[in-house]
Amino acid sequence: MTGRRRPTSPRPYKLLTSTAAAGALLVTGCGALPGATGGSREPVTVVTWAPSGVAGPDSVNMAGVTAMARTYARWANGNGGLDGHKLRVVTCDEDDTSIGAANCARLAVKEKAVAVVGSYSRHGSAFMPPLEAARIPYIGGYGASDEEFSSYNSYPVNGGQPALLAGNARQLARSCERVSVVRPDTLSGDDQAWLLRTGLTEAGRPAPADIRAPESATSYDAAAGPALQAAGASDGCVTAVLGKRTGTFFDSFRRLEPSSGSVRISSVLGSVDQPLIDSTGGRNSPFEGAYITGWYPDTGDARWDGMRNVIRKHAFGDNRIDPDDTGVQTTWIAYTVLKEIVQAIDSPQITSWKLTSALNEGTPAETGGLTPVLRWSFKDVLGSSAYPRIVNTGVTFQVVRDGRLVADRKGFMDITKTLSDASARS
Repeated sequence: MTGRRRPTSPRPYKLLTSTAAAGALLVTGCGALPGATGGSREPVTVVTWAPSGVAGPDSVNMAGVTAMARTYARWANGNGGLDGHKLRVVTCDEDDTSIGAANCARLAVKEKAVAVVGSYSRHGSAFMPPLEAARIPYIGGYGASDEEFSSYNSYPVNGGQPALLAGNARQLARSCERVSVVRPDTLSGDDQAWLLRTGLTEAGRPAPADIRAPESATSYDAAAGPALQAAGASDGCVTAVLGKRTGTFFDSFRRLEPSSGSVRISSVLGSVDQPLIDSTGGRNSPFEGAYITGWYPDTGDARWDGMRNVIRKHAFGDNRIDPDDTGVQTTWIAYTVLKEIVQAIDSPQITSWKLTSALNEGTPAETGGLTPVLRWSFKDVLGSSAYPRIVNTGVTFQVVRDGRLVADRKGFMDITKTLSDASARS
């Protein structure tokens, strides 16, 4: 859900100012870096934001995102920077509010950032207009706001929740005769149901039973019973996409055992991830055997070894950084993209205009196999009316075995057709 734009506060948050200052301390001076040819290359300043330390049952805390950005900067600057440029990372706590998101965007303008990289915010309607006015590109956001997939200023590294839902339908179609989808009783929930319906019917399966549920509830008994009944006694599946409340739903669903024992459960990364599986019992978790659709390879894949090595050597035991967290992984990928584009520009000075030009011209960004090769030229974007900025239409199929997310199918599944069809019919 994206936040509604509200009038901004006349004063910046004290917390925002302090976090920005802390981020700026990552780099001091303008001398040559190890491995650089000299001190002629100017530093590159970027901003990363995310809600950090927000309290409340429905709040989002993504402190690992900004911590990963700082860790990346320490590693990069210790190894020659970005093509000889010192990387200066400024971080900002956007407080999971539209006002906080707008303030972080204005901080990026004030700091003369060349890009906002690897950030998380649900409030795209608040942060995107200031960035667009200043022509600061938004590279590799988490995918939590609609504007990331519609603004010409955005360069997403994944397909957001639309790609996950379209992919989840394809994953379930392989083995589920009937599917129940439990989703929020909201407009965005309507879109979720339509994406799943499109993917399932394309694969020759019946349309899913659409079970509406409250976004915030302490129990989902009222939704769990109908979902189980519609899925049937065998060869049926129940998928739930309720964000932080997904675990609460499956607690209610599990209490229907033994009748629910023969029905497969499913969700998408972001609603269910490895940290949630670990915290709910690992191999004894209610998610054991669940189908999960993700953007990236499973957490045990060797392609994550580079990120894990950087965290181990440069995070200094910062327990906010969980390498299995999708937010941390997205930030790593976004900074990898930044590094690739800066190297391709190969200039003594990197500006937001140069970055934007290189991205729009289709300069490729390799991510070590964590995504398909990424390009953002006109011919590379999906261009559908609903999701015009999506360039990565690949998803991965995973399953929970012995308490761990592992690959359910090798490689990426391309769900371009499902996204295009869903957009055309909506």
